[in-house]
Amino acid sequence: MLPLRDNIPTERLPIVTVALIIVNTAVFLYQLSLGQESSRFIYNYGMIPYLVSDSHATIAGVHFPSELTFLTSMFLHGSWLHLIGNMIYLWIFGNNIEDRLGHLVFIVFYISCGILASMTHLITAPHSQIPTVGASGAIAGILGAYILKFPRARILTLIWLGFFVRTVYIPAIFVLGFWFLIQLISGLPTLGTEQGAGVAYFAHIGGFVAGMALFPALSFVSKIIKRN
Repeated sequence: MLPLRDNIPTERLPIVTVALIIVNTAVFLYQLSLGQESSRFIYNYGMIPYLVSDSHATIAGVHFPSELTFLTSMFLHGSWLHLIGNMIYLWIFGNNIEDRLGHLVFIVFYISCGILASMTHLITAPHSQIPTVGASGAIAGILGAYILKFPRARILTLIWLGFFVRTVYIPAIFVLGFWFLIQLISGLPTLGTEQGAGVAYFAHIGGFVAGMALFPALSFVSKIIKRN
């Protein structure tokens, strides 16, 4: 299933969501421009659990402070498919959450969800030497907030089963609930493994739960800011 759009209008231009899409795309284009050096770039600025969990651990060629990669890793992507998929989800669901929280609070929400997502991955795969990259964890937080705020929103969804392809409107609670279930089913078998999975499923799970937890509190903060 691939969401294409929702039926929830916005009241203001989602400038932060647009800016995030531009920044993520610009960083990925810069990665591509590095050619063979792009791998070193990802190892330096991606979040590597092994380096964060052990202050004495080292990986040849990696010099960037590992604690800061909780932030920098959110703006890196492994491929065009990884980037485009994330940006589709960010645009469809991020604009509505930004609309409800306001620009400034949305930035805090987005970054907080991304950091908490990476921390969840760190806890579940502390010895992994695979760089964790992508906006997925932060976007998962947006999905968690969306399912709380707009569970009955209608999501135009592309469904394909072999040669069967069609678009249908499906309630958000089913689209995002199915997405979360897939993360759980895929992630649970990786628990206790040395390197975790190639995909940081628990970053997605952690980000989603963080979004559900943070959204009510930050919505309250947003209302206070608007009153003042």
